[in-house]
Amino acid sequence: MARIPAPELRRFTEALLTAGGFTPADAAQMADLLVWANLRGVESHGVLRVPRYVEMLEQGIVRTGAPVAMAHRFGAVTVLDGGDCPGAVGMNAAVDRAVAAARDHGVGVCAARAISHAGAVGYFASAVARAGMVGIVTTASKPLMSYHGARGEALSTNPLAIAVPMPGGEPVVLDMSTAAVALGKIMAAKDAGRTIPEGWAVDAAGRPTTDPGAVAALLPMAGAKGSGLSLMIEILTSVLPGNPVIAPALAGQAGGGFNGLVIALAPGAFGDAAAFAAAVADLAGAIHALPPAEGTDAVLLPGERGAQAAAARAAGGIPLAAGTVARLAELAGRLSVPLPQALA
Repeated sequence: MARIPAPELRRFTEALLTAGGFTPADAAQMADLLVWANLRGVESHGVLRVPRYVEMLEQGIVRTGAPVAMAHRFGAVTVLDGGDCPGAVGMNAAVDRAVAAARDHGVGVCAARAISHAGAVGYFASAVARAGMVGIVTTASKPLMSYHGARGEALSTNPLAIAVPMPGGEPVVLDMSTAAVALGKIMAAKDAGRTIPEGWAVDAAGRPTTDPGAVAALLPMAGAKGSGLSLMIEILTSVLPGNPVIAPALAGQAGGGFNGLVIALAPGAFGDAAAFAAAVADLAGAIHALPPAEGTDAVLLPGERGAQAAAARAAGGIPLAAGTVARLAELAGRLSVPLPQALA
């Protein structure tokens, strides 16, 4: 494993994306999102994605530099059209719109349709929480996961994140995939030369596999519950804003790519915002005070382990698997971007 300081990795990532054709503004937003994931120990959504993002731009799947356009607006609801913009760009715009609407109406809802892969959605929910609001974020994309009771890929791993402000500390952040595991964790296992646990995925014959190179479809989280939740996220995030993905894809047609949805809730719209903050702190304290089960050091809140990892990695550097370093180095050589000494 190589280890690199977070600011250096962010600069290198931004340089790779810029050299790969993204505008400096888009590259900066993408780099911040990717390194945020690596800081929190979510390698599956971190800088290992850079070569694929550059490839997507070269293939015309992603477009850079175009403004995110307003497609529709009604009260506290906005629909943005990203024109296949980078996911970070479209989702950041959706966060801004949702938060602004929540300040005026108590709630803000913004759909960002026709964007590209948006990475770790907890990043965007956390941004809403840092604005003092409760954030609910989902994204939807092409088939990658099986539907419970059916063979082959049918739904996406559509993630869900919910973030709540914590007085004087990091937000409470639930960030989960509707699959047994995110696709990026399969990629991370392949980069690290590791097998994967049974129950994560199946091969082309529909048999359980522990070989990340043999994965043909991911399995839904908790069986029917995971595939049902993914289906409902597709309806809310793709169908409702007018950019369906799954139905066209299953019919052999071009789907709508990627879509995102951001909901911001202002605590003051529900009553006393200060009382809400105090109640959240009380709840957090009650959870922390629970007796740990055998083999557990401490009882943690959602997102707390990631926050602890971020603090440790900010101080001691971000570890990167050898496979990830090799692919980043190959891309850097092709784009004539100097390789940081920490990765040499």
